[in-house]
Amino acid sequence: MIIVIDGLNQDAFSDVLEDVFRLRKRVFHDRLGWEVTVTNGMEYDRFDALYPAHVVSLDDEGNVVGCMRLLQTTGPHMLSDVFSAILDGEPPIRSSTVWEATRFCVDMNRLKSGRGRNTISYVTSEVMIGAFEYGMAAGITDAVAVIDPVMDRVLKRGGNAPCGYLGTPKPMGKVTALAALMDVTPERVAAIRNYAGIHHDVFVDEDSLRKQRAMAA
Repeated sequence: MIIVIDGLNQDAFSDVLEDVFRLRKRVFHDRLGWEVTVTNGMEYDRFDALYPAHVVSLDDEGNVVGCMRLLQTTGPHMLSDVFSAILDGEPPIRSSTVWEATRFCVDMNRLKSGRGRNTISYVTSEVMIGAFEYGMAAGITDAVAVIDPVMDRVLKRGGNAPCGYLGTPKPMGKVTALAALMDVTPERVAAIRNYAGIHHDVFVDEDSLRKQRAMAA
């Protein structure tokens, strides 16, 4: 189930957001060895202070098992401020209808392989569905994401192939970085849903989630 945490409900779900940052620390710092800032067991950066939308996947017990960050390209974002070398000197996209998707990760300790619920594949697809459906409702027409070749293959295999790329691939640390473009359309969502077999509404009722987490606290 998906919840989107943005500037409107961030205070109400601050505990969920902290779990997102803890998952990001385990994935990006501990497992992948990225040079990221960790504070009190959580990974977050200056872009998290810009009130992005965090697309969060929760399991039936309310644990964070996947997440993605969406940020408008009209202001600072990672492609323009961190990975600009990919663009080969071209200016970054600046549009209120083009958002950047970053910090995608899943909890591989809680999830298993396969195609059913509580699997890496299912949660990956669920996060993508949530992100694109949220984007369509917000008037977003396209998304740009800095990804590596492994993620590029995951997207293509899951019915979510990029429709184009910006600039040229560049070595970034231990991996090669690509700037992928994806149109935010019902057709793309339908392709992801068909691949994953997800035909229900993926979004959780926020009031029910508040009650569930209050009871578990």
